[in-house]
Amino acid sequence: MASVLCPVPAFAASGIEAIMPVMDEFIPMLIAFILLWIILAKFGWPLFDKMLVKRETTIKDSLEKSEEARQESERVLAEYKRELADAKTTAAQIVADAKTAGEAAKADITAQAQKEAADMIAKAQQAIEAEKKAAIEELQGSIADTSIAVASKLIGSDLSDDEHRKLIERYVNEAGSFNAN
Repeated sequence: MASVLCPVPAFAASGIEAIMPVMDEFIPMLIAFILLWIILAKFGWPLFDKMLVKRETTIKDSLEKSEEARQESERVLAEYKRELADAKTTAAQIVADAKTAGEAAKADITAQAQKEAADMIAKAQQAIEAEKKAAIEELQGSIADTSIAVASKLIGSDLSDDEHRKLIERYVNEAGSFNAN
């Protein structure tokens, strides 16, 4: 009942015994612990250290390789961007050259068409002029013949046919020169 009324001393007595090892067991455990520590320090720790060093080396190599790969990818990306910019510049130059060539071809075709049109107009004007002259000459000839026939009926045969023709041609030429002005 004393342990119920005063639990701390009772716990203290049983608690110390729980923490403190029994001396009959402590010495063999201490010897086993020291032997185990010596064996591990002699054989286990170097293996463990080698494994840690190997792991550290592997991680360092992996980091270096990844850094090299990153630098290589950045170099390739920069080269790709440069080539893309060069390709864009080249494409823009090709388009500009094509536009220039197209405009030059357009100008040549337009100039050639205008020249051909001017030549056709000049030929047409020459043909019109030639037709006009031919029509005027034909008209003058028919007027002369008609005038000779009319004059010979009115005047009689006093003048020869050649004289009538010369007289009428002179009047027609004078009349034609009045129309020309």
